Amino acid sequence: MFVPSNLLPHWLDVLLSEKFYNACIIHEEAKKNEKNIYCLDCCMSLCPHCLNPHRPHRLLQIRRYVYHDVIRLDDAAKLIDCSSVQSYISNSAKVVFLKQRPQTRNCRGSGNICSTCDRSLQDPYLFCSLYCKIDYVLRSEGGLSKYLLECKFMSLPESGLDDGQMTPDSVLEPAGSTRTSSGSCGFGEVGCLALACTATTEIVRKKRSSMSAFRTACRPAFSPVSEISAGLMNRRKGTPHRAPLY
Repeated sequence: MFVPSNLLPHWLDVLLSEKFYNACIIHEEAKKNEKNIYCLDCCMSLCPHCLNPHRPHRLLQIRRYVYHDVIRLDDAAKLIDCSSVQSYISNSAKVVFLKQRPQTRNCRGSGNICSTCDRSLQDPYLFCSLYCKIDYVLRSEGGLSKYLLECKFMSLPESGLDDGQMTPDSVLEPAGSTRTSSGSCGFGEVGCLALACTATTEIVRKKRSSMSAFRTACRPAFSPVSEISAGLMNRRKGTPHRAPLY
């Protein structure tokens, strides 16, 4: 898919095309120099060491989950209408995928799918990322003006800037739902697999708990094998009988 840049405001065009988490050339020798901050006023990506001149500007932190850029839903909702975009929960905060994720094979399923890329979704969402919604709106309506919001202030999290990396151990769960969507996913869909594995693990855990309770209820008070073994061990040996001699 390709979103024509002439139909987008400059800040959004750069945001959707920028590659984040590359090392900052200016601070190449510094630690934690990944460019994971986006300045909406300057339309450029920054590393934490680049921040000081941009402190008064509108700043957006880009986070990453298994090589895909995500942003907090609260931040995204200040810039653009995010309705119908599937959100996820991570560390008690809702996030949305910023860009369309590549697919190595058709991921179309029998359930609800993304209106742009056919990726499986939870109901009642229509898009799997902000990019997919923007692409769809531009193709169907020819413009984004009624979806863009005026944001005069945006700061980094009050808790402080972190590296934004969400490891596969961080569980992303669909907002408002714990079931996984139908349909298969292509190779490399680690986020989708993480969701499926989480739901599967929960189902297996419940099944095992139910089976354990069932076995406990059905187990006899005394094991027949134990009773037989105890009877054989306590049985006294009688007087031996010899064959008569002729």
